[in-house]
Amino acid sequence: MLKKLFQTLRSPLRRVRPARPTPQVLAASQHNLHREQISRNAVGVVERLQQAGYQAYLVGGCVRDLLLGITPKDFDVATSATPEQVRAEFRNARIIGRRFKLAHVHFGREIIEVATFRAHHPADEEQEDNNQSARHESGRILRDNVYGSQEDDAQRRDFTINALYYDPHNERVLDYAHGVHDIRNREVRLIGDPTQRYLEDPVRMLRAIRFAAKLDFAIEPHSAEPIRRLARQLNDIPAARLFDEVIKLLLSGQGLRTFELLCEYELFAPLFPATAAALKADPDYAGRLIRQALINTDERIRIGKPVTPAFLFAALLWPALPARAAALQAHGLPALAALQEAAHELISEQCRRTAVPKRFTLPLREIWDMQERLPRRQGKRADLLLENPRFRAGYDFLLLRESAGEVTGGLGDWWTRYQEISDSERRQMIRALGSGEGKPARKRRRAPRKRPAPADGGQD
Repeated sequence: MLKKLFQTLRSPLRRVRPARPTPQVLAASQHNLHREQISRNAVGVVERLQQAGYQAYLVGGCVRDLLLGITPKDFDVATSATPEQVRAEFRNARIIGRRFKLAHVHFGREIIEVATFRAHHPADEEQEDNNQSARHESGRILRDNVYGSQEDDAQRRDFTINALYYDPHNERVLDYAHGVHDIRNREVRLIGDPTQRYLEDPVRMLRAIRFAAKLDFAIEPHSAEPIRRLARQLNDIPAARLFDEVIKLLLSGQGLRTFELLCEYELFAPLFPATAAALKADPDYAGRLIRQALINTDERIRIGKPVTPAFLFAALLWPALPARAAALQAHGLPALAALQEAAHELISEQCRRTAVPKRFTLPLREIWDMQERLPRRQGKRADLLLENPRFRAGYDFLLLRESAGEVTGGLGDWWTRYQEISDSERRQMIRALGSGEGKPARKRRRAPRKRPAPADGGQD
């Protein structure tokens, strides 16, 4: 009964599928993409499939990026061959996925992803084969293994700029959805009815944000219109998949721009509910801290330094910590116990929303714990902290807090100087502390000082 009701509610969203288009064909003289720019392994996969009698093309993001003059991070292939047929052609191929079955062809550390042309799901859900296609009552596609023609495949792709196919043999680009036009106009445009396409896969809303930030494109108005009212659909997406999407969003080198777009389209709250509440309660402090953390991360990516999600998640969740700890204190917990319990609660809640692996949550807790240890410097504690493998991340996080306006009694400057001076001068600094100093109050109302950003952002 409930399923019938949802089918009835969704029926107005359906549109008559357009006739299969004849692609716009761009000859080699009409585009700036050259075979020499492409991975030899990717070209080899395409040519071998073509020689075996299958259609095969480079597709999607690699074609888009090359047309934009961007070096692709990876190369994907679309083909008429099924995953089993691809595996039969390549001994180094592995079939992966259940929701979306495809083949990975391994060449050492390089993996060429090979996907079979997909088609739209049957209009009548009762005709669906659960082994090939399945749909949630909300319209979300749970399994997407309905194979079709190249024309079908182009129409079921998400964005026009990703519905581009390149044949390295004759160096032609096939454009089924006016993707080249949208690249020239720097627009992210969804293929088909935006509401229906977002309901099929709500993660498409996050992908629209990611492409807009990465490419410095605008989201086409018709494609942007449903996003705010459909943002809550992200609550139904598995937490592990959302974590992967958050990493792509915020560790792309355009984290700050991505954050601004997530907030603009009301997609940040479904990903970080506690932080979104903290942003609403104290937008100046929380906004400064998050933005500075993202600026630091973007800069590290720009200059080729390593980054870790642990530091970034520590910064994203930190603004929600004080209020949570204060609430626990009001219920009778001592200050330190309240802080530790609040940290545990926040991280557990976030993991239920985005499944942050333990390899990141453990150093996240250590970075937070270091904030309680850094004020305690008497005796040998300062030297022991310097030797702690998590000191640098904790110190950089302290500087991040100060840059956002937290008053720490000059703690950041103290630790900066302590690292730069001789042992005898360090002893003098410890003696100067006196017996009563060591726990500066955490206040957050001071205007941020002009000081350089941390050298390595706590990512090492």
